[in-house]
Amino acid sequence: MNGAYDAYFEQLKNRSPLSYWYRYGWLYPRLSRFLKGRVLDIGCGLGDMVRYRANTVGVDVNPKAVEYCRALGLDVQLMQPDQLPLADQTFDGAVLDNVLEHLEHPEPLLGEIRRILKPHGVFIVGVPGRRGYAWDSDHKQYYDETALNACMTRAGFSCQRLMHDPLRSAWLDANLRIYALYGVYHLAAQ
Repeated sequence: MNGAYDAYFEQLKNRSPLSYWYRYGWLYPRLSRFLKGRVLDIGCGLGDMVRYRANTVGVDVNPKAVEYCRALGLDVQLMQPDQLPLADQTFDGAVLDNVLEHLEHPEPLLGEIRRILKPHGVFIVGVPGRRGYAWDSDHKQYYDETALNACMTRAGFSCQRLMHDPLRSAWLDANLRIYALYGVYHLAAQ
């Protein structure tokens, strides 16, 4: 398994300058307007969101990524699959960016996210478009708007907004690897 973590970590580090600009110049400012207070970035990878947004903590299953982030002085913890090493109702928001599609059974992790969110917490989920989904052989489940909302509803979240990024386009969906769908969710009323 360590070999897979090493390979995926190297893949993360080999992003293009366009991808870097896209995250810091466009995506994170766009997502951050929905986030307040203390936020958890789940599957934080290289710690980009943790670096970008103050009061953000990261977790990842990849020990190489966690070691890298900690060397940068970031607040990032190692997590076991489907287990967040954090107390109940301690976060105002959570971000799951390009992680959900890697999970064959997302329910346990989504339950953990419900557990760590405060009652009025915001949960942002990002999934790749068709080209991005096809690019990574580790992807297990493709999500369009209907599938993403159905998954989130089953997990106890209600949709507040869907955003196609950078903008809604069938051509970009088919041809741009960084094209993605983002959903902004809240805990559903009990």
